[in-house]
Amino acid sequence: MHKQSLFHISKRDALPWYQRVLICGGAILLALIVCALVTMLLTGENPISIYGTIFYGAFGTARKSWVTFQNLAVLLGISLAVTPAFKMRFWNIGAEGQVLIGCLATAACMIVLGDKLPNGVLILVMLAAALAAGALWGFLPSFFKAKWNTNETLFTLMMNYIATQLAAFFIIIWEVPKGAGKIGIINQNSEAGWLPVIGGKQYLLTILVVAVMTILMYIYLTYSKHGYEIAVVGESQRTASYAGIKVERVIIRTMVLSGAVCGLMGLLLTAGTDHTLTTTIVGGRGFTAVMVSWLAKFNPIVMVFTSLLLVVLSRGASEISSVFSLNHSFADILTGIILFFIIGSEFFLTYKVSLRTSKKEA
Repeated sequence: MHKQSLFHISKRDALPWYQRVLICGGAILLALIVCALVTMLLTGENPISIYGTIFYGAFGTARKSWVTFQNLAVLLGISLAVTPAFKMRFWNIGAEGQVLIGCLATAACMIVLGDKLPNGVLILVMLAAALAAGALWGFLPSFFKAKWNTNETLFTLMMNYIATQLAAFFIIIWEVPKGAGKIGIINQNSEAGWLPVIGGKQYLLTILVVAVMTILMYIYLTYSKHGYEIAVVGESQRTASYAGIKVERVIIRTMVLSGAVCGLMGLLLTAGTDHTLTTTIVGGRGFTAVMVSWLAKFNPIVMVFTSLLLVVLSRGASEISSVFSLNHSFADILTGIILFFIIGSEFFLTYKVSLRTSKKEA
């Protein structure tokens, strides 16, 4: 004789959208309550002021709002890039390197060709170089995966280190002044290769480009033949082969697309907003994009909201650290608590927990 467990866990059927929203919203609410309690214990402030500080950190001034939306655009753009691969169940952990190699290709064109080509032609060359570099970084792991079934997670992760070391190597070559260990602002006087500023807003071009990318990626994944093939390969490569889909071709094509979009984001970072190159210019967003894509269930429209949530929480947590004289690690703690609750909500979206009736079975 043994006693049954108190709870019964079973896999859910597909939930209606409003139930998914309620579960995710409840997780975020609980996370904010826990963050408020933690902050109250350390600062003595009331939760209203804490939430107000989070909001102010993201949208308190026009400058803060523009920075928030620019960060949103960059994170969303990289998330869009990795989504086709993840939907295909190709675990591309190399977005950080794919964006960085796009930044490096862009910076190389700006430095080497900045005084040799008209600005319009230079920007076209930069675009081609960034797309090609990112596509190459996506092609290599997909080719080896398709031909010899190598581990794509390790391969793409190692490509990050190669991109970082290549960037570090050329930064030393191009450093200004020599021995400074950094490039500084590229073509600061001539602004050769700088992307145009729209409406006097430095970040607006990046925001508009990513907005168009979001719509195009949604259409591509939802309504195109390629998007259908990606979904079938993600469900089962064997089924895809039986259906006449050339799996190897789909894997390589999809990763080339992902890498090229990452390269485009590298162009927007280097030539559009930062106008420089560092080994940390991507800032870990290549890894955060994995979480954004996964939480949104690979839906580009939903990814807008998951990206916004993470960006607002990050900037709000930093504001709390500054206002209440706490070190930056405290902001990371708050962000971690919130992400813990959000990721935990995935369990309740996938599984149903119910109480058993009191029974004993032989």
